[in-house]
Amino acid sequence: MIASFSVSNFRSFQGEQTLSLVASKRLGTAHEDHLVAIPGVDESILKTAVLYGANGAGKSNLFRALAYTRSVALRARKKNTGTKRQRFRLGDAPAEASTFDLQFVVEEKVYRFGCELDDDRILKEWLAEVKGEKLVSIYERISQADGEVIVELGTGFRASPKLKALATVGGAQNVSFLATIRANLKAEDCGPELQAVTRWFERALHLVKPDEGPGALGPMLADDADFATFAGDFLRHASTGVEHLHVDKKEITEEQLRSILPDELVNHALKELEENQSSCIKLPDHSELLIERSKEDHFYQISIHAAHQRGDGKVISFNLSEESDGTRRLLDLMPALHRLQKQDAVFVIDEIDRSMHPMLVWKFMEFFLRGCNQRSRQVIVTTHESNLLDLDLLRRDEIWFVEKDQHGATTLYPLTDFKVRQDLEIRKHYLQGRFGAVPFLGDLDRLVEAGSK
Repeated sequence: MIASFSVSNFRSFQGEQTLSLVASKRLGTAHEDHLVAIPGVDESILKTAVLYGANGAGKSNLFRALAYTRSVALRARKKNTGTKRQRFRLGDAPAEASTFDLQFVVEEKVYRFGCELDDDRILKEWLAEVKGEKLVSIYERISQADGEVIVELGTGFRASPKLKALATVGGAQNVSFLATIRANLKAEDCGPELQAVTRWFERALHLVKPDEGPGALGPMLADDADFATFAGDFLRHASTGVEHLHVDKKEITEEQLRSILPDELVNHALKELEENQSSCIKLPDHSELLIERSKEDHFYQISIHAAHQRGDGKVISFNLSEESDGTRRLLDLMPALHRLQKQDAVFVIDEIDRSMHPMLVWKFMEFFLRGCNQRSRQVIVTTHESNLLDLDLLRRDEIWFVEKDQHGATTLYPLTDFKVRQDLEIRKHYLQGRFGAVPFLGDLDRLVEAGSK
């Protein structure tokens, strides 16, 4: 679970801004089932955060900052290709470093991973375990001006001989030491702490874009009968008109695959098999092409169909491409809810309300909070959907606002910054502009008046 995330000098973020998911003690035990105790301290982490703001305020940039931090943690870039950061461009100090600092809980321990970087190199990087108010270093690294990378392992950290040797080498200036470890060492040479951190970034942290789902939908529906039943039942109870789902999965030859896709896409998918057991490509008709690696590569075409019932009781099958954008968006998000029922995970969903009815967005969040109530499961969303501004659904410290200042820089602040009664109609006051983070439309009114003259 994410406890906090701080970012500076990245896209619309200038000075450091922090999203904290540590519960406010001022709210006591409100929605007590939304709280997960932080190991070792008298604090709790919130199971959810909902971020509001006008278009262009920076909500998606916070999502991108998290995605960038994940890529820094895991990706071994080519030497001398830079860091690919996207600095804040409306200020006067382009040479300033960008910073990213993430605190998260995994396997009953709190870790802090972060870095400071410019266009060319990672200047500083750190990974530590947080024990109460103390930081116990696992490693720290710095890049020297002459190109040397220096890594210091924590004095209390038990490192294997191979990890010590890698720390002596350091690695490329534009690659994090964590990514260097991942690319060069086997799991048994990393130790339990580094394994847990890397595994969390790889498998537990899921970043869902507005036009994507959190995984390859076709293979999940085809190979997991439990998930297929869950997804079909959810769509039926959500009044989408879908009675159930069925999937066609047929094996095809490589020649057939290449007749459907350009060679460069096929070659790219085959290259992905060097790191993964499978590669999946979604086609415009919402069917999917799956490539699996075993002794030989296997190729499959997967089509998803939704069954609807006519007035006379007869069931008619529709291709997924014939369903509404809202139904497809809801189906794309089903793997998140299904996984959160069964496993610890964090899902960060950008623009959860894309194409979805307000009540479906509300029901999605309610289902998570009520139906995925085990430990260490978290959902963070950005949205414009004001129906979620409901204190019967969320705590005040789970509601955040995103706004740009007069310099075009994004600021983050929670609802708890305001004195708000528990019985206040939050949605009404937000739309009236009491909490900020709404578009200012006065100029549009003047434009209308000018056009009518």
